[in-house]
Amino acid sequence: MRRVIRIAIVIVLALVLLPYALAPLYALGHPVSTLMIGRYLTGRPVERTWVDIDRMAPALPRSVVAAEDAKFCSHRGIDWDAVQDVIEDVQDGEVARGGSTITQQVAKNLFLWPGRSVIRKALEFPLALWIDLVLSKKRILELYLNIAELGPGGRFGAEAGAQYAFGRPASALSAREAALLAAILPNPVTRSARNPGPGVRRLAATYMARARAVGPSCWGRDE
Repeated sequence: MRRVIRIAIVIVLALVLLPYALAPLYALGHPVSTLMIGRYLTGRPVERTWVDIDRMAPALPRSVVAAEDAKFCSHRGIDWDAVQDVIEDVQDGEVARGGSTITQQVAKNLFLWPGRSVIRKALEFPLALWIDLVLSKKRILELYLNIAELGPGGRFGAEAGAQYAFGRPASALSAREAALLAAILPNPVTRSARNPGPGVRRLAATYMARARAVGPSCWGRDE
């Protein structure tokens, strides 16, 4: 029995530590997300064409940062002010707002699982700090833009999202189209950049304004 417990502990530790070994390797290549892997394994379609961030319309990364993580260039993987806001919301009995950074979402998408849970968050926090340490900001944002779900039916990444919504590549998106894609990121299945409702259009207008106000980028390419 003790041997079985020891083996189980070793397996759990190996699974927990594996992402820390893999993360530095993701400085290169075209990684896929756990959600993409899950769809592959269950026979559901997956559409993803990798596009380097330098080949995307500059408005797209700026819009996504403006929408998802305004402090992306200054924090070290975790936005502690946002975490404090979430804690205060919970203490006040309010519905907790989303406080995840782009780096945390990369950690979740590459190595963990969707949905909210204390266990996942406990694994996500140190992993996000590690990813920020071993990968550049440019690479983290490039990974996010290529693994985020950006359309229904298993469409992942900026290229698949742009082609589905607008019939054009990610390199040719206008500022408004980039903002519309950013606006659907919380839930690209129920929100549509292809046929945006009033709420998505309002968000896109907000993100366009925020994107114009974003200072010098930490990923190298600006408009």
